[in-house]
Amino acid sequence: MTRRRPILGSLAAAAALVVTVGATALAGGLTTAAAADVAAAAATAGCGKAPTLTSGQRSIQSSGQNRSFILRIPDNYDRNHQYRLIFGFHWNGGTANDVDGGGSDGAAWSYYGLRQQANNSTIFVAPQGNGNGWANPSGRDVTFVDDMVRLIENDLCVDTTQLFALGFSYGGGMSYSLACSRANVFRAVAVYSGGQLSGCSGGGQPIAYMGIHGIGDPVLNVSAGRSLRDTFVRNNGCTAQSPPEPRAGSLTHITTTYSGCRSGYPVVWAAFDGGHTPGPVDGGGDSGVRTWTKGEVWRFFTQFGSTNPTPTPTVSPTVTPTGNPTTPPPSGTGAVRNTSSGRCLDVNGGTQTNGAAAIIWDCHGQSNQSWTSTAAQELRVFGGKCLDVNGGATANGSSVIIWDCNGQANQRWRLNADGTITAVGSGRCLDVVSNGTANGTRTQIWDCNGAAGQRWSRS
Repeated sequence: MTRRRPILGSLAAAAALVVTVGATALAGGLTTAAAADVAAAAATAGCGKAPTLTSGQRSIQSSGQNRSFILRIPDNYDRNHQYRLIFGFHWNGGTANDVDGGGSDGAAWSYYGLRQQANNSTIFVAPQGNGNGWANPSGRDVTFVDDMVRLIENDLCVDTTQLFALGFSYGGGMSYSLACSRANVFRAVAVYSGGQLSGCSGGGQPIAYMGIHGIGDPVLNVSAGRSLRDTFVRNNGCTAQSPPEPRAGSLTHITTTYSGCRSGYPVVWAAFDGGHTPGPVDGGGDSGVRTWTKGEVWRFFTQFGSTNPTPTPTVSPTVTPTGNPTTPPPSGTGAVRNTSSGRCLDVNGGTQTNGAAAIIWDCHGQSNQSWTSTAAQELRVFGGKCLDVNGGATANGSSVIIWDCNGQANQRWRLNADGTITAVGSGRCLDVVSNGTANGTRTQIWDCNGAAGQRWSRS
């Protein structure tokens, strides 16, 4: 297994072998209630297209820098199949090559062992951190992830409800940062021996969360891992508890699934008797071949089907409108048609449930495509539901849904003379994810850029 340079220094000496094995089983899949409390997946713009991206080292411009990552596409890639997408972040001093290659354990430990578990069912990405770390200055590393997601989804067929992130140490801190800032993009994260090292912008939305930490970690104390975990215990509405942890010297692990969590947003805590490593083995040592972590993380990620849980209620402070002058919103009711695709703004499945995704679909004149602009700058559908930015978020990529009209800034929209529609709360434009044109493509907010995917007409 590759020797890893930890955040703050060398690893402690390995514990003596003790033949004692024991752990609780990871809980199974989502409940029936959770399965029912979902919105359908959307195909990305890359679905159906012959891809131009290939496996191997790639580069991309992000925040004015040339950034690199390694992409692994399934050998039997099918342009019409929507794939799971997993990001694996390296540790301090590590590299994308370490994550991709698996070090001395090779294929058994590639992407923390998940690539072998996936068996050509998943697209993997290993990003390279600046200075071999994830300091994320001014959110630059999160923007790097945004740019990779956009590039990949525009070229490859991805299930937009099946994005995951995991990482060890500094890479765990980066995964936690994404859980805070991109809970509307990633379905779940797994944080191995992490700490709050890459920031936590936002941090108020729920996301499925798994934390793994050694009780004897000499680099990032187990209390750091507990603190990260407890953020999502609160966000996910779980029942607070002190989950059991193995005693020192037992060389075992205990995995606990929290109770009371909101459907679709589980929290799992796996504590082990050991130090600073992502690959502990019951009985002592660490090995990418023999570790239990890869199996439990894979089960945690794959319990989620091709669906999204209903988002959280939107709560947003009142924000004073800013931006360019607009034309008064036209009165009346009608369709909102996207210029790029010719398809209409639509409530997914025609449901009137809070949190239903706003997508584009062939124009058909039904009530779920009939939008009323009001003097309060709302776009109303079904009478009492409003077009809404999920959770009052303001970041690029925040999802657009419907919710009970409440007068908050995240439900106010400016209809501009150039055909763009600006979200008042953020100043960003109503946008089609990855510039997609296919039926079912989700909408989001994004920096206004004048693209056809951000232009709309009323009819």
